[in-house]
Amino acid sequence: MQYALLLYETPEDFDARTTDKTAPYIAAWRAYYRALVESGAYVGVEPLQPVATATTVRLRDGKRHVQDGPFADTKEQLGGMIILELPSLDAALAWAARCPVAASGVVEVRPLAPEVRETIET
Repeated sequence: MQYALLLYETPEDFDARTTDKTAPYIAAWRAYYRALVESGAYVGVEPLQPVATATTVRLRDGKRHVQDGPFADTKEQLGGMIILELPSLDAALAWAARCPVAASGVVEVRPLAPEVRETIET
């Protein structure tokens, strides 16, 4: 089964993003990534730009409403997601606990719904 790890990072985590491969936050991510790939669970990852680049769209009464920023104003911000192929929720929870974001932010684990995707695609 595939699971998405939704990564909610703190503003400090976003600030720690750099192209310096030896920076502590990046080094932790590189080690985590290598472990995921070596385990065979890794399917993909997509980091997001900071929340300041987000735009939210709603449709109400047939009218489009566009707002700068995320829907909810929270301390943690959605920073990206990782897709893993794993045998169980327990395995997904174990990988979530190892994620660098778990130490300062939140990692939400959610099973993917391939049957919905297949219904849409066919």
